[in-house]
Amino acid sequence: MFCRALARFAMVPMSASRKSNISTAWKAHLSIGVFAMLMFAPPVTHAQQADGLRGQVTEDEVNRYILRRPGLDERINALDRGDDPAEDAPGFQPPEYEPVSEGAVPDETAERGSDDAQSIFDLNRDNPFADEPLSAERRARRTTRNRDLQNERPRTVRQRIALERAERSSAAEQEADEDILTGTVRADRIDALDEERNVAADPSSERTGAIQGFDREPEEDPYAPLGIRAGTFTLFPELEQGIAWSSNADSTSGGGEAVLSETTLRLRAESDWSRHSAQIEAFGTFRQSLSGADVSEPSAGVDADLRLDLADGWAANAGIDYDLTQDSAASAVVVPGVVEQPLLHTLVGTLGVAREEGKLRLAATGRVERLIYGDADLGGGGTLSQRERNSTLATVTLRTGYEISPALVPFIEGEIGKRFYDVKTDSAGFSRSADRYAVRAGFELDLGEKLTGEIAAGWISEKPDDSRLAAVEGISALASLAWSPSRRTTVNLEAITAIETTTQPGASGSVLYDANLGIERQLRANLTGNLSAGVGFRDFVGSAGQDLLFDVEAGLTWWLNRNFGITGRGGYEIVSSTVAGRDAETASVFLGVRLRR
Repeated sequence: MFCRALARFAMVPMSASRKSNISTAWKAHLSIGVFAMLMFAPPVTHAQQADGLRGQVTEDEVNRYILRRPGLDERINALDRGDDPAEDAPGFQPPEYEPVSEGAVPDETAERGSDDAQSIFDLNRDNPFADEPLSAERRARRTTRNRDLQNERPRTVRQRIALERAERSSAAEQEADEDILTGTVRADRIDALDEERNVAADPSSERTGAIQGFDREPEEDPYAPLGIRAGTFTLFPELEQGIAWSSNADSTSGGGEAVLSETTLRLRAESDWSRHSAQIEAFGTFRQSLSGADVSEPSAGVDADLRLDLADGWAANAGIDYDLTQDSAASAVVVPGVVEQPLLHTLVGTLGVAREEGKLRLAATGRVERLIYGDADLGGGGTLSQRERNSTLATVTLRTGYEISPALVPFIEGEIGKRFYDVKTDSAGFSRSADRYAVRAGFELDLGEKLTGEIAAGWISEKPDDSRLAAVEGISALASLAWSPSRRTTVNLEAITAIETTTQPGASGSVLYDANLGIERQLRANLTGNLSAGVGFRDFVGSAGQDLLFDVEAGLTWWLNRNFGITGRGGYEIVSSTVAGRDAETASVFLGVRLRR
């Protein structure tokens, strides 16, 4: 008001004489007006001068500034001091909601009117989506419940402040608990409890792997070949080359010594099929004299087996075997007066099916064996044909077994067959085709890695068609066992009874009993030793001749890595016979290298 009066005074017109008289008073009035404006004018607040805008700003200060209402600050301050303000003291009351458009909230008039005038927001209105309309009693209960829920809300300032303080206290306690549970705790060093961490390691100790890495399991055989992947097969090729010395180079009676170059190539292939299995083994060896007796001797062999697991407990087996050797003093027939003994080709094919019906085991196997002899080179020139010795043997074997336990299955089998000669009547006038019969009883063993295989014994007979020739018969023994007495030791036993043919006049053939025992020991991871011993007995039918065969061999192989090794072996062989000109002794030594993949 003072400022407005001052303004009116300044707007009144004044004369010239009066101006000079009031100049002094004008200055005084102007000073008083400026002072009053500074005292009563609202203060100008700059952002840079506002208290609380610099530094930390708490949430309570912001809420108080935003929600500041007349009388609310006084009530809050009174509660902070511990005073108890009256319930009817002025305070903040939130304004009631006033909709902009009409009909947004229920109208009291409409509520008291008919149902058609009710709003869709009316809690007492029937639910159009309900299964059945709400009764008057249910509408009354719902209205009472809504009213009770509204009454539970804090209405006064004191109640709201008390509720706010309780919520703050609960939030503070929860935050303190979270700090205790999830607070960062300084961890100890990794080597805090490791007393040997700074101790020098033994030079022979293994290198320690990464802390976060997995423990690496040692390989069972670190020098085993890795093989070459070829489709669904894994190939294991091997080449052996060395120098050999033999006291009897051609293994005949009266043979001379020689130094020979010996080369052997081997190949093994194994399938990795999920259901069936196949395995192939092949080898080829060539021995050539470097000095001494003139010897040029090849040998080779292929053995392939296939197993098919059929449905309903049926399984099929097929195999083919080819072997190329040269007759020696250990052969049943030795052709006299030749430069070299003739070559013998042996081809065997088998096909069989097996059935498991509960504990009953049934099997049937067909076998065909073909013998082909090469011509013999005579010392005086020319060749001697061995066509009369060529023959084919076809047999069928039926086996029945019963499983006493998974480790023991006794069985009995019978064999029937026929041998056919290419020349029905030989140069001496004998018809040598014969009928084959055999019966055996034995058992199969399966003790896991400790002992597996089978053993059987019985009687075998082969009766020639010519009545002048006696039947070739005798005890039939069969054994094929693999025993592992310790982890790195394997013992193999092989025994067989074979019927051998001949073309000597008046002789029917011979029965050969042969057994071989082999031991293989892994002395170290890269050093393997083997020892084998064999014994044989040959009984000639139609003559008084008998042969006793014995051989022994020992060897070592030292592997420098997976692919390269040094090998050496030595052997001794004896043939003692009641037939003149068949005795022979042979000693041999071999040293070479082995390359494999």
